[in-house]
Amino acid sequence: MQDLEARVIDLEARLAFQDDTIQALNDVVSQQQLTLDRLQRALEILARRQAELAASVPGEAEDEPPPPHY
Repeated sequence: MQDLEARVIDLEARLAFQDDTIQALNDVVSQQQLTLDRLQRALEILARRQAELAASVPGEAEDEPPPPHY
């Protein structure tokens, strides 16, 4: 009977440790998601700014042939 009780205590300790580990992992994943969302928004802003800058540069001809050294 003591062996069964020891096993139950061991399982309870493992469960508590796993709960703590899962919560810690959840916190990390949540923080990473917030960071990814922030970086995605920043990338979208930069892409828009780059497109606006590219459109505002006068004299840029896309049909211009490459220089002779190509």
